[in-house]
Amino acid sequence: MEKLQEENPTKRKLGLFDAVMLVMGSMIGSGIFIVSADIMRNLGSGYWLIVVWLITGVMTVAAAISYGELSSMFPKAGGQYTYLKEIFGKMMGFLYGWGLFTVIQTGTIAAVAVAFGKFTAYLIPALNDAAPIFQSGGYKITWIQILAIGVILLLTYVNTKGVEGGKILQNLFTGSKIVALIGLIILGFILVKSNFWSENMKFGWDAFNNLKTDASGNFLKSGWESISGMTIMGGVAAAMVGSVFSSVAWENVTFVSGEIENPKKNIVRSMVLGTSAVMILYLLVNFIYLNTLNRDGIAFAVNDRVAVGASEQIFGSGIGTIVMAVLVMISTFGCINGLVLAGSRVFQTMAKDGMFFKAALENNKNGVPEKSLWMQGIWACVLCLSGQYGNLLDMISFVIVLFYMITVFGVIYLRLKKPDLERPYKIWLYPITPIIYLLIGSAFCILLLMYKQQYTWPGLIIVLLGVPVYLFINRKAA
Repeated sequence: MEKLQEENPTKRKLGLFDAVMLVMGSMIGSGIFIVSADIMRNLGSGYWLIVVWLITGVMTVAAAISYGELSSMFPKAGGQYTYLKEIFGKMMGFLYGWGLFTVIQTGTIAAVAVAFGKFTAYLIPALNDAAPIFQSGGYKITWIQILAIGVILLLTYVNTKGVEGGKILQNLFTGSKIVALIGLIILGFILVKSNFWSENMKFGWDAFNNLKTDASGNFLKSGWESISGMTIMGGVAAAMVGSVFSSVAWENVTFVSGEIENPKKNIVRSMVLGTSAVMILYLLVNFIYLNTLNRDGIAFAVNDRVAVGASEQIFGSGIGTIVMAVLVMISTFGCINGLVLAGSRVFQTMAKDGMFFKAALENNKNGVPEKSLWMQGIWACVLCLSGQYGNLLDMISFVIVLFYMITVFGVIYLRLKKPDLERPYKIWLYPITPIIYLLIGSAFCILLLMYKQQYTWPGLIIVLLGVPVYLFINRKAA
């Protein structure tokens, strides 16, 4: 395995602060404002809600620490794609890149953009009330989807004008949502009129679920059922689908390694600092949910928008809705920008390896991969129109964790196979840290395979469809 060389340092325009903002901005989208409803429906206890977020936090930070060793060894654009290719060969790298383009990166961009549109509709009700632009049976195109596409195209365009523009937007919007979240956390303890903390924590380690729906698919507010044993473990795995997906995308900073100053040190620093800060914020936000809403208020929040319910308890129904809508709009806008900025660099790196469209190779006069940006943006827009991005993302959490596990295992594999390779940064508490991630990740994947297969096979099939594509691309080399 040939050691990768650093790219030209003159093009590096992102410092440590910018990298931390990219990590945090890419992680914090709309998930933290929504997924706690599903967690509560699956487990029915404040204790278990906190446990799910704690497990997710430990997983996320352990993975970030583990990736740090690889980022110091391979300080090159492409990040996780590059790591997998260098450790396990071109096919593994391609399958990750294929999954990233078909749904992981582009599907996330689409889903977060639609979330931006839905929360904008709180401020502009006409968006919700307007008749669909097109409808055929169950399929329709709405103005919310058109707004989502507009945001994707706008941020793609901004990022074609150079790294500086994308960096300024990222820092501005990420900084704004961090300040707003901290404000929400503080006010959630100071201004709340009815405190439900004790009520939510009274169940202790008892667990319950309430997943019954009526004929229209709406969750019923009665009929909590006590669960125990392996059923709890299945419930934890199902609940973690949302918390895990809300906590991914931190690795996006590795995609832009070629544009970060002193990447051997700053990438690992940004991943560890960024993931730790976000997971602490997530935990504190859930404390606010448990403080301001009772169990049913969290589990059956309208459209799962737990944060809106909490904000209404803090600020009152009218102002609370507006405050939360603005916060989520800021959060999702910044998240989309980070995803757009980072993802295109992977596809450009793949093109250099002959694994993606040749057009993605070129940088424009502003030094950014413009055609790669537009390919990513256009496919994300198609996913917006498909209406299937939400289903795809439910299915893909399993695959994301699987790729994380393969990459983290790669650290151990390299330690054994290539002990003499230069490692400017070594994992803290090796091998405990990567083993912790592998154990939790394995339990998550095994439990989903046992209890929630609808979250596993479809995403795996999407990735495996990349095998014949890879073989076709490499047919001349065979």
